[in-house]
Amino acid sequence: MVELLLLRHGIAADAVDQPGLDPLLADGSRPLTPAGRRRTAAVLQRLLTLDLTCNQLFTSPLLRARQTAELAVQAGLAPALSEAPALAPGGDAAGWLRQHSAGELPDGQRWALVGHEPDLSSLAAGLIGADPGSLQLKKAGVALLAWSPEQPRARLLLLVPPRALLL
Repeated sequence: MVELLLLRHGIAADAVDQPGLDPLLADGSRPLTPAGRRRTAAVLQRLLTLDLTCNQLFTSPLLRARQTAELAVQAGLAPALSEAPALAPGGDAAGWLRQHSAGELPDGQRWALVGHEPDLSSLAAGLIGADPGSLQLKKAGVALLAWSPEQPRARLLLLVPPRALLL
């Protein structure tokens, strides 16, 4: 059994419509705002006080997700980060997770996955057997699942918006 900590990236700068620039490239280079960095750092500190450290952290390669993952590593949530292109918008996160977890998984592992909406909530909903669109992660929001590739469904342990973590 592995726990999956799904973390949506923090508040990012708005997409800028620049003539001649591929919209996907523009979206991929959106950084966290200063307020997004502060709020994300505060959420990460709260996760540490809740003893939700992770053995591994995987992130979308998009700038805002990577910056969120870097903040997580700096805060001590995980020892290092690895990029997982399947966590980018429209990626096959469920397929990547099945492939990445093939073989023996040590019990007691907790993996952090940093990504985007609606992809992370769709991943969570699919793993727990909920209807698509039934879950939503706010920016810097967190879901925690208990998951085993051998089981038909994961268990939702936690779904919390950043505001609730920062009370």
